[in-house]
Amino acid sequence: MKILLIEDDREAASYLIQALDEAGHVTHHASDGETGYAMASGMDYDVLIIDRMLPRRDGISIIESLRAEDNKTPVLILSALGEVEDRVTDLRSGGDDYLTKPYAFSELLARIEVLARRLNPAEAATNYQVGDLTLDRLSRLVMRGEEKILLQPREYRLLEYLMKYSGQVVTRTMLLENVWDYHFDPQTNVIDVHMSRLRAKIDRGQKSQLLQTIRGAGYMIRE
Repeated sequence: MKILLIEDDREAASYLIQALDEAGHVTHHASDGETGYAMASGMDYDVLIIDRMLPRRDGISIIESLRAEDNKTPVLILSALGEVEDRVTDLRSGGDDYLTKPYAFSELLARIEVLARRLNPAEAATNYQVGDLTLDRLSRLVMRGEEKILLQPREYRLLEYLMKYSGQVVTRTMLLENVWDYHFDPQTNVIDVHMSRLRAKIDRGQKSQLLQTIRGAGYMIRE
């Protein structure tokens, strides 16, 4: 998923960004309300995580403005305020879920995954399969037949994206934007290197080769 975190506590934000990255997500960060609002209204995200108390513009104001613009991106509100009245007010402002600080990352992760599935049914799939290759998004377990395949975080994210669009051509630009979070061409062979490593892990020694290079277009994974 592509996530926007609007949080002014830099230590908390740094921890959360690292944890979300390790969970296979791409996270953008804004440290104040005005910047966060501009990013939320100007780019597409799967989920917004918004702190209630922010400098320059508070989280509730951001949510109300986004909803007034018919922006339906799911919002998880983070707040140190835990009273029932506070939660009710924030949810009625347009928030979709509410998590009180301090929180467990496992709970936050589960909540944003639920929010993303509500808006985009395609995200509801917890398992991808192409031929005898399977990927379990909950356990992050990848199997080729009876063999367990161990992947590095970036390799896992690359395979997950390819399997999500199995049977379709995935361009280099799509991979740069959605797997590496680059919105420019870094002029390196980073994709080729990772694709070569991934191909070696899932196809080497197998009767059928699933990962294919589509010359002049990109890559595809199919049976």
